[in-house]
Amino acid sequence: MIKRLEIGARMSEIAIHNGTVYLAGQVANDASADIQGQTAQVLAEVDALLARAGSDKSRILMTQIFLADLSDFDGMNLVWDAWVVPGHTPPRATVQAALAKPEWKIEVVVTAAA
Repeated sequence: MIKRLEIGARMSEIAIHNGTVYLAGQVANDASADIQGQTAQVLAEVDALLARAGSDKSRILMTQIFLADLSDFDGMNLVWDAWVVPGHTPPRATVQAALAKPEWKIEVVVTAAA
């Protein structure tokens, strides 16, 4: 069985299947913020969505981070490093990508254990 949460016409924010939580790509609500501000917003949303799915950041299995500009890598990592749970840092990929809106600096996709 697949359970979907926050279902929209185009996509769901969360899908849960066989004990695994899949989150849609998360972007900042306030795109006027710098990379640290946008990263903090995105990670707060990841926390909220994982909690809604019955999980948390210590149970992340994989994270994919898309940066519009790799020059933001260090600034993003300052926020990331303060957010992750020591001893539970997940496998992660960070790549440069053209995001759907030019004002977005970061998009994060997370897969976690329920």
